[in-house]
Amino acid sequence: MKITSRFTVAVHTLLTICFFGDKNKVTSEFIASSVRVNPVVIRRTLLSLKAAGMVEVKAGSGGASIIKDLKDITLYDVYRAVDSVEGDLFHFHENPNPACPVGRNIHGVLDSHLADAQAAMENELKKVTLADLTKQLDAKIG
Repeated sequence: MKITSRFTVAVHTLLTICFFGDKNKVTSEFIASSVRVNPVVIRRTLLSLKAAGMVEVKAGSGGASIIKDLKDITLYDVYRAVDSVEGDLFHFHENPNPACPVGRNIHGVLDSHLADAQAAMENELKKVTLADLTKQLDAKIG
């Protein structure tokens, strides 16, 4: 199972707002031109980020702005805000054969390792803030 592109679209959206927000009115159309998706995708993303208390979106074509301190927004926060994964990261195949010794025990053998892997990924996302990413972006742009 893949993490949906909603996560990277949301991060791209936030970085676009950070980078251009002082110079331009950052509308869904403006962001969509950077992400190269339909503006409707950006509007949905902004709604999720707004519900999570990260952005403010002015009615009409007023644009979006970040209302939370960049140091207080982690990649994990974004990941959760846009429902990047429905349920667990790893989807287990349905109905392993209970008459087979492997099928009967596969959950007991594998579940905790998969949960640990998901927790490790989520813990890594918690270490990176939007402030970190804006510094990295500024260094790349020069």
